Amino acid sequence: MTSKAERLRALNDQLRSTFIGGAVMITQGVEAIPIAKRQRILQQVRTFDNFNDDNDPHGEHDCATLDAEGERILFKIDYYDRDVNLHSPDPGDPAVTTRILTIMLAREY
Repeated sequence: MTSKAERLRALNDQLRSTFIGGAVMITQGVEAIPIAKRQRILQQVRTFDNFNDDNDPHGEHDCATLDAEGERILFKIDYYDRDVNLHSPDPGDPAVTTRILTIMLAREY
């Protein structure tokens, strides 16, 4: 049997590493970065695997920071209902959840 944290981690890792399984949003600060540099930053988010007790206390891989291309980057995953109006009633169930991965400059948070 898979725990709730394991299920969330698998779904979050899928979205983060493939950009499939939800929506990916970047902030104005990330959008303003030159395209080649932005592409490298997005690739570093996709391949990020340095989760630990400090940045991932619940083991869900839903938020972390990293240094990429001279920028401090924050990414986070939020769970909404399918209409993206309210929080998801069950973030572990893709049938009732829209995942949104937001990638931002840490200073924008």
